[in-house]
Amino acid sequence: MGMKSWWGWKLQEMKASKHSYVLLAPYMLLFLMFTVIPVVISIILSFTYFNMLEFPRFIGWQNYTRLFLEDDVFLIAIKNTLLFAIITGPISYIACFVFAWIINELTPKWRAFMTLIFYAPSISGNVYFIWLMIFSGDRYGIANGLLIKWGFLLEPIQWLKTEAYIMPILILVQLWLSLGTGFLAFIAGLQTVDRTLYEAGAVDGIKNRWQELWYITLPSMRPQLMFGAVIQLTTSFAVADVSIALAGFPSVNYAAETVVTHLIDFGTTRFEMGYASAIATVLFMIMVGTNLLVQKLLRRVGE
Repeated sequence: MGMKSWWGWKLQEMKASKHSYVLLAPYMLLFLMFTVIPVVISIILSFTYFNMLEFPRFIGWQNYTRLFLEDDVFLIAIKNTLLFAIITGPISYIACFVFAWIINELTPKWRAFMTLIFYAPSISGNVYFIWLMIFSGDRYGIANGLLIKWGFLLEPIQWLKTEAYIMPILILVQLWLSLGTGFLAFIAGLQTVDRTLYEAGAVDGIKNRWQELWYITLPSMRPQLMFGAVIQLTTSFAVADVSIALAGFPSVNYAAETVVTHLIDFGTTRFEMGYASAIATVLFMIMVGTNLLVQKLLRRVGE
């Protein structure tokens, strides 16, 4: 009985707000077609052998056992991806917020100008050639040229072909590129904080800017903080373009291999779609897990 009345109540609710559902329908349809269904199909394909020519053949957990027990390169890719996420995720997230907070204090004209300056790298398409010039392996590369000129080096270093230097350089470039959408969301969020809350806070005994930030500003912009976290995390886990553009594909001894470059290798080079789907599913699970963890942490803000 309870279940029936619950459904009846739900139907009544839906009838009452049918206009909202009609407005939502186009987006939901596109979201279903291009996000939900492909994800489901990918998860199903991960249990098959599929080479794009024959019909998928069900092979159970074989792709996953191969991935974790036989594929050494995948383990390097996982290690590199987690390293990227642990370093660039939190640092770029905090940097986004700090820069947004500082820029928010400026006059509107300066604010617009500084936002553009910080946001520009993330929207400049083929911006990697600047870093290729800086870390070029000959003595004409900017880093080598300066280090030789100042007497730190006698001969040029092959920056992007030496295992030890590849990851730090990629992390540096990724951080430089990371002030993107999340940064804009934070600036927008800071603009929407109700000013009267600060006056009320002062009356309630908030003494300094840090308390103001923790008890008023951050709780007031929870939705933007959540959005920024999801964007930064997804970007740091899905890192591939930087690696391919700077370290080559594949990189020296797979030093710059990430989960996504591994996926590109099997999906677009070898056409092992079942295996590529297994890699994608593992990445999907890691992303969902970390996003849930971050949501839990963000709920504690201001407590």
